[in-house]
Amino acid sequence: MLRAAAGQAGRAYKQVMLDLLDVRPGQTVLDVGCGPGTDLQSLADRAGPDGTVIGVDHDPAMLARARGRVASLPTVGIREADVHALPVDPETVDRAKVDRVLMHVADPSAVLAQLRRVVRPGGRVALAEPDWDTLVVDADDLETSRAFTRFTTSQVVRNSAIGRGLPRLAEQAGFAVETVRTTAPVFRDVDEADHVLGLGRNMRKAIDGGHIDEARGLRWFTSLAQGPFFATFTLVTVACTR
Repeated sequence: MLRAAAGQAGRAYKQVMLDLLDVRPGQTVLDVGCGPGTDLQSLADRAGPDGTVIGVDHDPAMLARARGRVASLPTVGIREADVHALPVDPETVDRAKVDRVLMHVADPSAVLAQLRRVVRPGGRVALAEPDWDTLVVDADDLETSRAFTRFTTSQVVRNSAIGRGLPRLAEQAGFAVETVRTTAPVFRDVDEADHVLGLGRNMRKAIDGGHIDEARGLRWFTSLAQGPFFATFTLVTVACTR
């Protein structure tokens, strides 16, 4: 997660997301699914010494990393909880962000309902999620690339099309959608793409599960490192108000 956020594509969409969130000094900011705390410093800088930043995640290992990253930031608090039941009082949050979390959760609508509960009237929320149906990996064997995307969407990611549904789900939760933007992160380095997109590990799963023939899948993966590489997908960012 840290490597993905630190890459050029990660920095670009995160900057857009933070700008749309429009954190002001003195505000209370909630990072839902904060993971290892990648964005907590930036949020704290924007909220200033009179603001408060709350990071919530359910993974103890991620939270340990986050606590280490913000140990010197007195305005940042870390809370362990399921994002379906946010440990935050109603209408106490001015700004909230959810970044690549809804694609993993059991009930995205329930998480958005929790957000609406804790955000003040007039508060602002920023959401960012991939649409994995748009994952493309260039290869001579186009059919295997397509099979890899189908496997990713059907077997790997729980809510693989959540990106395209963000505006609809946000409105259904009672938010007013103000901005919808799409970006397409570009990967030209096969090792970075393998790390972020799981090319090798997910192809292995596809082979082991009988979704892709082993010889064909291994040829496809090996070929990716033998010439110019390209992969991309669509990331949807939504800004809305309560």
